Amino acid sequence: MFAALALIAVVTEAVVGYPDGLYRWIGHPVTWIGAVIAWCDRAWNSEALSYDERRWRGVCVLVLLLAAGILSGLAITAVLEQLFHGVVVVLLCGVVGSSMLAQRSLYTHVAAVASALETDGIEAGRRAVSMIVGRDTRALDEAAVSRAAIESLAENFSDGVVAPLFWMAVAGLPGAIAYKAVNTADSMIGHKSPRHLAFGWASARFDDLVNLPASRLSAFWFVLAAALSPGLSPRRAIEVLFRDAGHHRSPNAGWPEAAMAGALGIQLSGPRIYDGVEVAERWVGEGRNELTARDIRAALDLYRAACGLQIAALVVIVVVSLMF
Repeated sequence: MFAALALIAVVTEAVVGYPDGLYRWIGHPVTWIGAVIAWCDRAWNSEALSYDERRWRGVCVLVLLLAAGILSGLAITAVLEQLFHGVVVVLLCGVVGSSMLAQRSLYTHVAAVASALETDGIEAGRRAVSMIVGRDTRALDEAAVSRAAIESLAENFSDGVVAPLFWMAVAGLPGAIAYKAVNTADSMIGHKSPRHLAFGWASARFDDLVNLPASRLSAFWFVLAAALSPGLSPRRAIEVLFRDAGHHRSPNAGWPEAAMAGALGIQLSGPRIYDGVEVAERWVGEGRNELTARDIRAALDLYRAACGLQIAALVVIVVVSLMF
């Protein structure tokens, strides 16, 4: 049932996304989760407390988010089971679960960077990419803007598409909501800043753990998609993956980034600026690093192929489960 639920969710999200009208009316589950995290940060993360006390409170926030996510998923499922039966319940749970995925919106935001560079130039490209990355974009040239967009595409394919879908297939709607709560907490408080180093420690570490299977799976989808895409190299993707993924600052993001860089024959990562400070990062991949909007388009094509393969895999799982 969970595989069918995941299939319905990913197809629904691919076709309609999260409607703008619905967002204006009730917001989005991530904004609701974010509001809870922001309240916890304001109420519980006092700078007057010791490091250990702040870290312990961060652990409590993580437990609260996990419990809230799991109970919300169970409650939604239980209500739907009271009102409907059989396939209808799975269908409606899948529609609800589609809000946990960012497959369509990720494509839209990254494609907007390519369009901005192509039609309105570097300033428009910087504005567009600033919507999806945390680094300082004011001084980026076209190559750096393009690398940032492709890196965001690769990383968010893992934690915005593959991971919630994976946990949905494993643990149903409760698993997907709980994962999204953890991932949102990591993005909001899982930083190594003075304010969040202790308070966000638990969220950051647990997010690394729950993203581990999806990061490897997302790299596999990119390698397989490269094998099915003319002009791309799955062999090079595998070579770069095993050579460079472990050198990335993140234990998970390096996997999809390395696979994408190898498949496209480009370099990603490298030095960048956060909060006005240059951070020396190792290059991932080999080949060109002077990228353009055309490279973003190529990355988007690979992304679409990987998404298609993931959907096809779910179809196979559902069909086989129905047969046996």
